[in-house]
Amino acid sequence: MINYLGTPKIETDRLILRRLEPTDAKSMFDHWLSDERVTDNLIKGAHKTVSETFEWVDGIVREYSSKEFCDWGIEIKTTGELIGEIELYNFDIPTENCEVGYSLGCRWWHQGYGTEALRAVVEFGFRYMNIHKISAAHNIDNAASGRIMSKVGMAQEGMIRHKIRNAKNQYKDCAVYGILQEDYLKNTVSTPTYILNLD
Repeated sequence: MINYLGTPKIETDRLILRRLEPTDAKSMFDHWLSDERVTDNLIKGAHKTVSETFEWVDGIVREYSSKEFCDWGIEIKTTGELIGEIELYNFDIPTENCEVGYSLGCRWWHQGYGTEALRAVVEFGFRYMNIHKISAAHNIDNAASGRIMSKVGMAQEGMIRHKIRNAKNQYKDCAVYGILQEDYLKNTVSTPTYILNLD
């Protein structure tokens, strides 16, 4: 059975994963939601105005009242910069499986932040939420995202043609990755690599 815990604060070596707030909208817009290099991989597309991002964040904040909602902002500890977002979603009760998705501002690509955030959320999902399997997908023209998934132990399980259609009306083939709880726990250290605040 999945143990839903909502969106608790998670601290890694360099990052703080925390709930988003309405005051984050400007940073979210500036750092990734208005950037087509990031949003080209998303169905909705780039935000055109900050007000659009405010509405987006407002919807997220309202969802935090549910224990079944898991959506974190990714913040750099030393600077306080909000650089991205990561979520667990699509929880399936019969299988106890879910998916993970993330976005990171391009200024912070290739610095290990995506891997660090994904590792912490996958570990949280398996150790604390008792999720059976976590899956993810990336457009095949975004190979860097696949490398992040591989680094946390996820294995490519196949490719789905035209899995999504982005805001530019382009169909995208996606590589699908997954990892089982039993495999993750068997192949990782016994103590979590982060600080978890469930208060």
